[in-house]
Amino acid sequence: MPVPEALHRLSEDPDFWSLLRADESATTDPDAEPAELRISLPVTGGYGLVLDLDLVTGEQTLGLREPATSEPVQLGWAAPGRPHPAALRWHELELCARVIALEDPTLPHPGLVVALLGPFAPATAEDDETTIAAVREAAYRSLRRDVPAVEPAGPEQTPLPLFAGADWWPQPEQPSPQVLDEAAIAAYTAPAPAHLQVRGGSRFPHEGLNELVRHAAKRLSQLPDEQWYAQVRPLARQMADTGDLGPVNALLGVLTEAGCDHPTVLDALSEPLVPLEACWMVETLAGAVPGTLVRRHV
Repeated sequence: MPVPEALHRLSEDPDFWSLLRADESATTDPDAEPAELRISLPVTGGYGLVLDLDLVTGEQTLGLREPATSEPVQLGWAAPGRPHPAALRWHELELCARVIALEDPTLPHPGLVVALLGPFAPATAEDDETTIAAVREAAYRSLRRDVPAVEPAGPEQTPLPLFAGADWWPQPEQPSPQVLDEAAIAAYTAPAPAHLQVRGGSRFPHEGLNELVRHAAKRLSQLPDEQWYAQVRPLARQMADTGDLGPVNALLGVLTEAGCDHPTVLDALSEPLVPLEACWMVETLAGAVPGTLVRRHV
């Protein structure tokens, strides 16, 4: 199920991210449509994650959807200016984000899923904080918007040399396709000073979340054995073992010749190459533990 078109529009607005990440004073237009938004992120096997957003207050509720259930079970609730709940482990979030990217080409990894849900998965003492920060930074940098081409503002005819300078014919400023500037990316990527521990509660859905993770891991492990991918596994394995992304063009060529047309797979390996996007796909095709190659490139 593709993400709502409303979310695509909102994700291109810096004010949307400031509402979700800023302090309690951050607000949006109360008349904005829609005022509330439910984002369903199916993972696999009938399991998925659901994020409910209040676009007026910035409140967020993360839930777990299980098979044959009508409403998600709450994993955690957050509001601007308050600590996020540590509802997910980092490896759980990234695993789900990878599977979601395989099922929905509009959501490449790390991309929108990690940008939205990253605050619910703070780093722990067992995690590599440098790697997590790099993946989250790549997620925010991947937020792009379409920028229309600037219409030429120069003279219709060749002007006299005296009037040919740029001062006479200034071009309008070209808007950036990058949604967030460097200061915002740095602020959103920084570790949160505090977070709430919610996984110890008796009402936390441990069993359901474990099943979600188990199904997601199984789905990811099956990809290298599927059509098109089995023959590139040795090359992908070599790249994962050596940390060298140099053969990525050869890997892409073999996939293309074999008839692979999966947009997520091909985009992750195509130019302009984003190392972290290429890394997760090489790891997946190699059947390697997630993060094996990523850690070599952060």
